[in-house]
Amino acid sequence: MERTNVIVSEKSWHQSMSDHLEAKLGSKFVLIDNPKSLKLDYLERLDPQFVFFTHWSYPISDEIFERFECVILHMTDLPFGRGGTPLQNLILRGFTDTRVSALRCTKEIDSGPIYLKHDLSLHGSAQEIFERTSVIIEDMIYEIVKSNFEPVDQVGDPVIFTRRGPEEGNLARCQNLMEAYDLIRMLDADGYPHAFVEVGDFVIRFRNVAIDSKGLSADAQIVYRTNTDQVKDVQ
Repeated sequence: MERTNVIVSEKSWHQSMSDHLEAKLGSKFVLIDNPKSLKLDYLERLDPQFVFFTHWSYPISDEIFERFECVILHMTDLPFGRGGTPLQNLILRGFTDTRVSALRCTKEIDSGPIYLKHDLSLHGSAQEIFERTSVIIEDMIYEIVKSNFEPVDQVGDPVIFTRRGPEEGNLARCQNLMEAYDLIRMLDADGYPHAFVEVGDFVIRFRNVAIDSKGLSADAQIVYRTNTDQVKDVQ
């Protein structure tokens, strides 16, 4: 009998992944999209072969990754880019492509051995990139479950990314149009604090940016500063 596998993600673009993989592999996949559900006793009842963390901003307890084979999908060519907000950090460094790394979860962040890596383009908005990544991750999970191969240690000197905060989405920080373009697009995804400017009592947020020889065009939303409700964390 095929064992159950678990997908852990808080993002909308991973919600159908369990159904897709069940159809491809003929084994059961369970989605956990709430940190309250990621409990040891629940996982013990499921007894999964793998627990895949496809997009997760919360700590993974030692008791879980020491008990189960936990696989993290991370949007950098590890050991380059360990740490938070990898997409935003890559774009700010001028990268136009990267690799998605599937690694075993260990105590030291993003330092576990690697199962496999796949190429990823960084063109487009964050939403477009995440949706493109979802297709790649689905294929990677298929390969890992189907092949059941052992991961290998990371090679090279680590480069650590620092997690970015919502306040860093202020367009006043930008020095030119290309910086502003990248800032808007890299924060343009559901559930992310969008790039903004502050004008008096108002905050103007931007999405759907385009660039041409005349400058930038984007959709704007104007709200009172007290009603911005910026997301506290970006992952």
